[in-house]
Amino acid sequence: MPVMLNPYFTFRDTAEEAMTYYRSVFGGELTISRFGEYGAGDGPAEQDAEQDKVMHAMLTTGDGLVLMASDTPDGMDLTVGDNVSVSVGGDDEAVLRRWWDGLTADGTVTMPLEPAPWGGLFGMCTDRFGIHWMLSIGDGTS
Repeated sequence: MPVMLNPYFTFRDTAEEAMTYYRSVFGGELTISRFGEYGAGDGPAEQDAEQDKVMHAMLTTGDGLVLMASDTPDGMDLTVGDNVSVSVGGDDEAVLRRWWDGLTADGTVTMPLEPAPWGGLFGMCTDRFGIHWMLSIGDGTS
């Protein structure tokens, strides 16, 4: 798979509503995965309340537009206006690790690049210019 670059939006409990709206605007196919599908709800009551939230949504149009989104768990901060990241994914681990190293140099790692529950590797960082990045290698790219 070639490397894919697209925006990634984060919301507070409105990811499904927003992505459904964007599908009405742009058309395409919308897929949604929920936190409960990946183990949320297996612990304290706070996690149970989050099992139906959107862990990952992806809208893909016939024109090649790809938008991704998720709900932010209640225990995490979310600032509207600061809720867009750039998502990069693909299968070429050497290239993507080199990009990760470049983006994290003089930046901040917010989630280390490591195995993800859905497969592949996943990490998040903010580069030295304040741009938020999400990087997926392997199975975590879609």
